[in-house]
Amino acid sequence: MRVIPLFCALALMLMPRTSWAIDSYRYLHVNLSSVWMIFVFLFFLVFLPMILMAVLYWWNAAKKARAEEEEGEG
Repeated sequence: MRVIPLFCALALMLMPRTSWAIDSYRYLHVNLSSVWMIFVFLFFLVFLPMILMAVLYWWNAAKKARAEEEEGEG
């Protein structure tokens, strides 16, 4: 029973279109647009969550300060 998936995987690996993925390093050329790709990658995966965290921290701190002011007045 385990032979069938193994055979299917082997058949897919021997097809020419999937074998191109083995030589995928030939598509990794470094040029001027690479810098922009790295920037976009870092912005969305690293900087954007940090900016969101800072905004939410500021918003919750302001909300807490307003609640304390209203509590002090009343």
